[in-house]
Parts: sequence; C-alpha cells; structure tokens
Amino acid sequence: MRRSLLPVMAASLLAGCTSYTARPLAAQADLAGPDPAILSVDAAKIDRPYLAPQPIDLSAPLTPNALAIIAVLENPDLKAQRAKAGVTDAQAFSARLLPDPSFQGSFDKLLSGPDEFNGLGGQIGFDLNVLRTAQVTRQSGEAAKRQVRLDLAWAEWQTAGQARLQGVRLLALEEQLKVAQTSAASARKLFEAAQRATGRGDIAAGDLDTRRQALLDASTKERTAENDLATTRADLNKQLGLPPETVLRLAEPSAPQVPPPAEVLTAQALERRLDLQALRAGYGVAEADLHKAVLDQFPNLSLTMAYARDTANNRTLGPQIGFNLPLWNRNRGGIAIARATREQLRAEYDARLFQTRAEIDAAVAGLVTLRRQQEQLSGQVPAIEKYASATERAAVRGDLSRAIADTAQQALRDRKLALLQLGQQIAEQTIALELLSGGPAEGWTK
Repeated sequence: MRRSLLPVMAASLLAGCTSYTARPLAAQADLAGPDPAILSVDAAKIDRPYLAPQPIDLSAPLTPNALAIIAVLENPDLKAQRAKAGVTDAQAFSARLLPDPSFQGSFDKLLSGPDEFNGLGGQIGFDLNVLRTAQVTRQSGEAAKRQVRLDLAWAEWQTAGQARLQGVRLLALEEQLKVAQTSAASARKLFEAAQRATGRGDIAAGDLDTRRQALLDASTKERTAENDLATTRADLNKQLGLPPETVLRLAEPSAPQVPPPAEVLTAQALERRLDLQALRAGYGVAEADLHKAVLDQFPNLSLTMAYARDTANNRTLGPQIGFNLPLWNRNRGGIAIARATREQLRAEYDARLFQTRAEIDAAVAGLVTLRRQQEQLSGQVPAIEKYASATERAAVRGDLSRAIADTAQQALRDRKLALLQLGQQIAEQTIALELLSGGPAEGWTK
C-alpha cells in the first residue's frame, strides 16, 4: 500500500507546479495602431472618475474627453506601466506566501562490519524567522502595490490631460495658421506693389525696405505656425498611440473656466493628487521595512526534525534548533539604511508639497495676467476693426490708396492673431492647472 501511495503523492506534487512556456519577442513591432472596433468597445466601458465613457469613432470630430480616453487606453508608456503594476501585484502575492520546508535525506551503505543494517537519515527543517516577520513583510508588499497603482493612476491622469492640452493647441494653431497665411499673402502683395512703385520713382527706397521687413516678419510667423502645427499633430498622435500619418478631426472644446483662489486649489490638491497619495504609500513601505529591519536584529531561529537509523538498527528522533548570536552585527547596518530611507522619503514628500503649492500659485497668477491681457486687447479690437472697415470703404471709393487699406487690415489681423495666441495660452494654462490640482475643472467649485 505504501508503494502505491508514493506515486500518487509524487503526481499530486507535480500537478501543483507551474509549467514554463516560452514567449519570444516578435520579429517586427506592431505599428498599425489600435483596432477601431476594439477601441470603441473599451472606450464605452472605461472606468475613470475624470472620464465619461463613450464609444470612439476616429473618423468623427473628437472631443477633449475622447482624446483623453484614447490616451489612457492606447498610450504605449501607460501600457508598459500597467505591466509594471502587474509585477508589483505578483510581488505582493509572493510576500503573503510562507516558505516551503527544507528536507534532507541520507543513506549509508554497509560495506563491512558486524552490523547487519544500512544507515538511514532524514531531516525536515522550518525557517521560524519568516513567521516573525510575515506581517510586516505583507504590509510592505501591500503598500508597494498601492504605491505602484497610485503612480499608474497619476500617470494616466497626466497623460489624459496632456492629450487634451495637445488637442486645444492643435485647434488654436490651425486658426493661427489661417490668419498668418492671410497676413503673409497681404504683406507679399504690398511688397510687390511697393517694388513697382519704387521702380517708377513714386516712393523712396526706405519705404520699400519697410515693406520688405513686414513681408519677412509675416512669412516668419507663417512658417512658425506651420511648423508648430506639424509638431503638435505628431505629438498628439504619439500621445494617443496612433500612427504618425493619422489625421484627426477635433471638436471645439468648451470655454476655459475661471479658477478659484490658489489656496482653494492647493487644499484640493493635497486631498486629490494621486502622486501625493503614492508618496504616502511609499512612506508606508519605508515604515514596514524599518519595522522588519528592527525585527531582524533578533536571532534568526530555525527548527529541524531529524530521524536516523544506524547500522546497528539504533533509531533516533529529535529536534534541532539553530540561531545566530547577535554579538557584533545585530543588523545595525540594515536598521540605519531603513531609517535613512524613511527620512529621505519624508523630505521628498515635504518637497513635493512645497512644489505643489508654488506651482499652483504661479499658474493662478499667470492665468490672471493672461485674462487681463486678453480683456485689454479685446477692448482695442473694435476701434481697429472700425478703422480698417472705414479705410477699406475709402479705398473702394478711390479716396485712399489700396496700400493704406491693406495696412489697416494687416493691423487688424495682427490683433486677432495675438488674441488667438492669448486664448491658446489661457486654455493650456487652465488644463495645466487641472493637472496640478489633481482633478478636472468641474470639481473646483465642489
């Protein structure tokens, strides 16, 4: 019966073992981008407090919420970070497991002598030190797991915000490029007219130089807007995990909200920012590690149960206890390292709090300045627009030269371009303030 039980026990032990399966890297990376059908289904089921689930159609105009969803689902860096979170989950699972007992066996073949038996021996050992530190080890593993999860959630929030920021920048640059192209065409027309007039001797060479400089400035603005637009479009595709050649249509975002005072946002940030929560979880890891280091200064106990039979058929059974003597080391080095690590994390947390408050103050002050500049410039536009319309009518009647009317129109376009740039800065700064405060603008007043 014992002979029949041994194979069954061996098979049971082997059945609980994990098998190995090779998974080599692909010869070529998949650069085709996400499957639209799968992306739409995943977007409709996404669960994030700052995102509204919705199906995604890449051929339709994408709202800021849709851009944020695509970024959270498809950003390559986030996918890698999610895989890292899986590693931490496995480490936390490992920390909950007890070590397997150790076993040793011996066989002494009788070669000569008066005795009749072969010698046998067996030992099974248990590491008792693991039982003493099991609780703090589990606490450290769970805190590390929570830290990585919070770091991932913070990275998702930042990536979603960056996608929305790139979206409003792309729309603003498209409008600025249209104005810059019109301005460059007008400046080119005025320069060519001045060239002809200079050839006839109607205007001085200094006036031609003025027109040439105006054309250079307008052309520079056009090229800058065109380059910025191409760069922003590429950055947005990269942020969303889409192929570089993808051309997206974007829906107009809602008007940026006016933020509350900086102290209100700072208080919200201390409660909502996930990176601060991750630092607190990391401090919990350091606390558990220091506790474990203190426990490790005590003797490490091991218990072994030994059985032996000698060649004279004498049989023995008894325990063996082993431990180290804490005379010189007493894990003082490990305790010093753990204590210094905890103090380092405390200092980093305090520094992050100070940085958060300073950045929010600067962002709110910057938005106040931008809105004041926008209001001042908006107040100047009606008068400039009225003057441009009057000179245009006078040029049509022949009372003024076409050059004067075109110059007035150019001045109006310059103001409109400046207003577009201010609007872009306000929209981007508002999104940046959302990222700093740890939540969407809709929650600022709640």
